[in-house]
Formats: sequence, C-alpha cells, structure tokens
Amino acid sequence: MNIAITVDPEISVPPLYYGGIERIVSMLIDEFILAGHQVTLFAHESSVTPALLQPYPGKSSKSKIDTIRNMHLLSTEIYKGNFDVLQSFSRLAYLTFILPFRIPKVMSYQRKPTVAQIKKAQKLANSGSLTFTGCSDYISSQIRPYGNVSTIYNGFPQDKYIYKETVASNAPLVFLGRIEPIKGPHHAIEIAVKSGKKLIIAGNIPSEYQNWFDNTIASVIDDDQIRYIGPVNDEEKTELLSNALAFLMPIEWDEPFGIVMAEAMACGTPVIALERGAVPEIITHGITGFICRNMRECIEKVSLVHTLSRKSVRDSAMARFSAKVIAKNYLELYQQIIKQRNS
Repeated sequence: MNIAITVDPEISVPPLYYGGIERIVSMLIDEFILAGHQVTLFAHESSVTPALLQPYPGKSSKSKIDTIRNMHLLSTEIYKGNFDVLQSFSRLAYLTFILPFRIPKVMSYQRKPTVAQIKKAQKLANSGSLTFTGCSDYISSQIRPYGNVSTIYNGFPQDKYIYKETVASNAPLVFLGRIEPIKGPHHAIEIAVKSGKKLIIAGNIPSEYQNWFDNTIASVIDDDQIRYIGPVNDEEKTELLSNALAFLMPIEWDEPFGIVMAEAMACGTPVIALERGAVPEIITHGITGFICRNMRECIEKVSLVHTLSRKSVRDSAMARFSAKVIAKNYLELYQQIIKQRNS
C-alpha cells in the first residue's frame, strides 16, 4: 500500500521528550515500511524518518495562516500522490480540503473527540470515505453514534524497553508525565509518603503550571525520599521504568489511553492507577497492576506489588500493545476499507 500519514506541525517525529502521538506515528512508520509498504509523512521539518517527509510550511496549529498553508500542502500532495489511504493523527481541520476526495481516510483520535467537528466532517466527506479510530473503547464510544469507528490501542516499539524480572525491595515508585494537577503527581507523593516508599517524579512542567509546581511539588521534594528529575528522553525513560517497583497513575481526569502505562508494563513494571477513562482497558487488575477506586486503595496496593509476576506483566504488554500488534491492526483496517471502497 501507499500510505500517507499526518500529524500536527508543532513536534518532530519522533519527539525528543514530550510527544506521545508523534512517538506512536514513528513506531507505525517503522513497522509499515518493514512490512513493505510505502509511507509519506506530513510533519515538522526536523522529523527524522525512513518515510518520505513532506515538511509543513506552517509551524503552529494555532495560527490560521499556518493552518491554511499546511492544509493546502496536504491537499495538493494527496491529490497528485496516488495514495491508497490517508491516516490522520493531526487535527480534523487539516482534512477539510480532502474530505470530498474519494481516497479512504482514517481519522484517529488520541483525545476526547469534538462531536460537532465529526458531524461537519461527515457532511463534507465523500460517501463512505471517512473512518475513525479511537485509542481506547472509552474514546471510540464517544464517536460511535456519529461515525464508523474501530478501537486500535496505542503501543510501543518492542525492542526499546528493558525488561527487569526482579527489582530491589527498596526500588522506588515512579511517576512520569506532565507535571500538572490532572496527572496527579501530588497524589503520587502522598502514596509514596504514606506507604513509606521512595518516589522519582519525571516529566515536563507546562509554563501555566510552574507556580502550582513551585507551591505544591517543589516544596515537598526531599532527595532522600521524593526526587524530581525533570523531562527524560527515551533511554532515560526506559531505565527509570525498568527499575521501578511500580508505576503510579493517580489521575484526576479521564485518560484517553495513557501510553506510559503500556511502556511501564513493557519493562515488567506493574501499574497502580485510579479508575478513570481507559485505565480499566489497559490494566488487568491483579495481573498487570491494580485499578483503584480511591487514594486509600492506591496506598494499600503498594504493599501487594511484590505478589505480581513481572514476567506476566511484560508478556501481557507484548501481546496487547507491542508495535507489531498495533501496526497489524491498522494495516488490517486499511485493507478492509480499501476493499469496501473498491467493491
């Protein structure tokens, strides 16, 4: 197949630090090309990819001028490119000029969808040409009343995560994610303090939450028990997750997927998470971690982490979320919709 893939223009593929969607796209491109398919990527000019790169002229999705320039590039190249399918991980608006085209289009949602935009896109799209995917059933269920949707989970490159069968009894708990209230780093601190465990916090601090970090997190950091190490790259992340006693996901929002949970499990590290969003789909309670209804349960489950088999955690992650599995799911979807389109 000749596959076109789009992302938003702000972050390169793959990203150095933050950029979950861009990291997934990089993974899929590698698998698609390995399987013998042609891939063209529409992305930031600094992207490093084995695909044919079409760099966006505009750098910001918040700029109307940049967005129009990028939409024009995309529509022009799709019109003349003889592609079999267009896979969009960018904003739905980027497909505006292309929706009337006959080419099969797959719009993938990694976050909560905007129903009004989906309805508009359906009206503009060539009949039967627009398909949706959600990164979890939690997301897909919000799309299903308005369009044809399949759930395809996010995943990880199977060869980039270090599996540790055992860790030391005094191994730290780990929190990795954006440092902001809905992600729950302050709850992770409470879990560590009340369970008597060390905690390593990693992740970027959005500028709008710097004051919150200074007042809520920085004020309780104690290098003997609670450490903040800042953003980490892929190698540092793997080292951090593989040596953790457990990964903490005490979120205050409905997580669409939570790729870092799958990445932790790829290292054999179980996850302790609050029951929000897609969490019950990712964690198998009592096997790959613990799904908790409240903070009290999160704290209690820390003492039970040692009863879980890290090999079972790793095996489950590989069977459900490895790159080969996820790429296979996308390719099967493409083949299905192309067949339907040509019938």
